[in-house]
Amino acid sequence: METKRTQAIRHLEGKDVPAIVQVFYEFNHLKALYRQGWLRHGISKTDCETVAEHSLGVALLALFLADEHFPELEKGKLIVMGLLHDFGEIYAGDIVPGKMSLEEKHALEKASVERVFLRFPKGRDYLSIWEEFEAQATPEARFMKEIDRLEMGLQASVYEQEGLGDLGVFFDSADQALTTPQLREILAALRKLRAAKS
Repeated sequence: METKRTQAIRHLEGKDVPAIVQVFYEFNHLKALYRQGWLRHGISKTDCETVAEHSLGVALLALFLADEHFPELEKGKLIVMGLLHDFGEIYAGDIVPGKMSLEEKHALEKASVERVFLRFPKGRDYLSIWEEFEAQATPEARFMKEIDRLEMGLQASVYEQEGLGDLGVFFDSADQALTTPQLREILAALRKLRAAKS
């Protein structure tokens, strides 16, 4: 995995610190972990977003779009889900599709979130929200899966507008994942913007 720096957690080995310090050092890895798919498609480390930047984008999109179009969704849960959905990558890394089976990926990520969340008294609640996202069994989880892909499409648009490459594969991936009409409209606007740049 390509990262800005080695994991900060190494500084706490053998030290007795409160759980919040431990988790912050663990979470710090997401602030240093590049989104590997962008690197594989030619985005330089200088320009590449990190997993934490992506998670923030997902949480903000969920907030704004739920307020505007989906008041029936539980907004607080959406924000928490957006912020926590990639915590499995703290120890598993940002695994790009095709590197291993989905079952293997899920097992690695679940072990990671358990390792991190269960340090807290309410850790099972965080784990439950992460598992809800993974299971895709609720309206909030399904919405967040689409938001996760929409954020990727938006980021691809930013990179292309900045002249950083042809990232059509990311638009295609978002197109396959988005079923909600309001989100598809946003993707259509991105495709129009993309066509105008050509």
